Amino acid sequence: MKKILLETSFSKIYMIIMVIITLLILGGYFSYAMFTVTKEKENAISIVTGNLTYKLLVDDKETNTLTVSANSRKDFIVTLTNPNNRVGRFNFYYEGSLPDGVDIGYIEKDGYNTPPTDTGINLEKVDSSGSSNKYIVRLANTTNKEISIDLGVSVGLDYNDLELPENGHLLRKIISTGTVKEVIEDDIMSRLNYDDPEQTFVRGANPYNYIWYSGKLWRVVSIDQSDNSTKLVTQWGISVIPYDDNSSAFAGSYMESWLNDTTVDGFLGNLREPEKFVKMDSKWNATQMFDSDTSKPPSEEEGGTIVEDAVGLLNVYEYSMSSGGNGFLHNRQNWWTLTPAEDFNGWPRLSYVYWTDGVMPSTYSQNAEAVRPSINLKPEIKIVDGDGSEDNPYRLEGDNDSNLEGTLLSTRYSGEYITFGTGENNLYRIVSHEMEGLTKISSAEPLKENGTFKKISFGDSVNYSSTNTIGSFLNGEYLTNYVGDKYNNMIEDNTTWYLGTVGDGASYKLAKYKDVNMSSLTTNTTIAKVGLLRLGELMSSQSDRYENNISYWTLTLFNSSSSRIIFDRTDSGSASSTGSYGIKPSLNLKSNVIITSGDGTLQNPFQIELSN
Repeated sequence: MKKILLETSFSKIYMIIMVIITLLILGGYFSYAMFTVTKEKENAISIVTGNLTYKLLVDDKETNTLTVSANSRKDFIVTLTNPNNRVGRFNFYYEGSLPDGVDIGYIEKDGYNTPPTDTGINLEKVDSSGSSNKYIVRLANTTNKEISIDLGVSVGLDYNDLELPENGHLLRKIISTGTVKEVIEDDIMSRLNYDDPEQTFVRGANPYNYIWYSGKLWRVVSIDQSDNSTKLVTQWGISVIPYDDNSSAFAGSYMESWLNDTTVDGFLGNLREPEKFVKMDSKWNATQMFDSDTSKPPSEEEGGTIVEDAVGLLNVYEYSMSSGGNGFLHNRQNWWTLTPAEDFNGWPRLSYVYWTDGVMPSTYSQNAEAVRPSINLKPEIKIVDGDGSEDNPYRLEGDNDSNLEGTLLSTRYSGEYITFGTGENNLYRIVSHEMEGLTKISSAEPLKENGTFKKISFGDSVNYSSTNTIGSFLNGEYLTNYVGDKYNNMIEDNTTWYLGTVGDGASYKLAKYKDVNMSSLTTNTTIAKVGLLRLGELMSSQSDRYENNISYWTLTLFNSSSSRIIFDRTDSGSASSTGSYGIKPSLNLKSNVIITSGDGTLQNPFQIELSN
């Protein structure tokens, strides 16, 4: 810095200095010259001249290019250094419009600075040189090709100098916390479908819209613009049941009953604090539509069929508005929609999503398909963690527990993950707390042996027992070779397993009870340490997409000569007991099993032990 103090007339000296500076600039004396003129004292001015430079690193490399592969997201650590001997202002920008499906912005994180978009980044002079800061810049790419974005840096000595190129755009701040609506609208803004003024839909093949709530992975489907509630649907089928016997109407169906059953036998009764998180008076449009008609169904005022419930299903319009078979809702499984189709020769049918290509044919309501429950989160529910990816889903305030050491496992929620057993079969999930104080669990996927799904016949009878073929294996070799002594001691020795019959069009309740009124339990039971899940039970259809699955047995009879199986595409049919299918063991853990670490997610399952 040069300071020139002159005692002559301020106006004359000012004119002389400005002429000199102009001649120097025109002569190429400065490669990038900036100056300020300020009056320090009466009849005195201060002049600052010189080059203002910067150094930019991306993930510790001297570059300004951010590259992300197809259908992925990456957080880059960007380091900006001011090597000058004066204070400088800087700001990040990118040029041109972003491709559809690409978002870029910066996020806040402990230990990193957040670049403001209004006043620029102020890097102070430290002694004789400048300082440096680190920032996190996120680039999300939901297209099917690799994307590269070049960062630019605008520089200046004050805010007014931070001019951008004509087509330059400042990076926006990505909201890492806020209501679900705020985060979704800001975080995946390029993947939102605004064609419907009442519902803003998420679209595309792989948007970052995963939420972990109550032990289950969900996807954000849409935002209701009338009240800012957010519609979710589970990523995978949670169970499998016939829709109904002789009706395709949602109201009064087996499906409505299962979804909104507040007992241990249904879905709503196993959600965490639904009154706190879920919009209990949600309205579900269950209007009948013609086959292949994905247009918006009529509203209640227009004569549409509206059912008020806490839990429902997606209808065909909602599925199609989220890109249908080309979108994130197509999970390579068969699953029910809410939309009745045209009857066929008097037989009621409903639209469902077909596992191969995600199209929506129709099938008879008596058939058993996978269930993907849908809820609406209350508008005030906030996201407090996560980035919306499958491996790091958004976490909700009030459902983001930590420091669970010493907590009884019996207080936790259906769907949460547990490390249990040995080797490649050591991942389990909580099913329910069917027996007071106990925790029913089931393997997260059918058993494997050296990486291949194990198959076994049911036995010479459709009635499960600890002595038939599959029961003998589960209560013998399985406990020894798949579970081991440490975990074996945690299992309740005598569990009652219900062997009810659910044929075509029969209620899921008959798998456990004598009648649909649930007045008394079925008398067809057996007692064993290890059993299987029954049709309609939580987690009975919880498995990965078709390519990573196998058809497996349940406890439930289809008729007197065959048993219910869950197909690899997650619908249900029947098979002779002499057939050979996969196995998903189920068992009850004792009341004094406690959590020693973990948070119950797939990435960090609970570690457990017996308390003293």
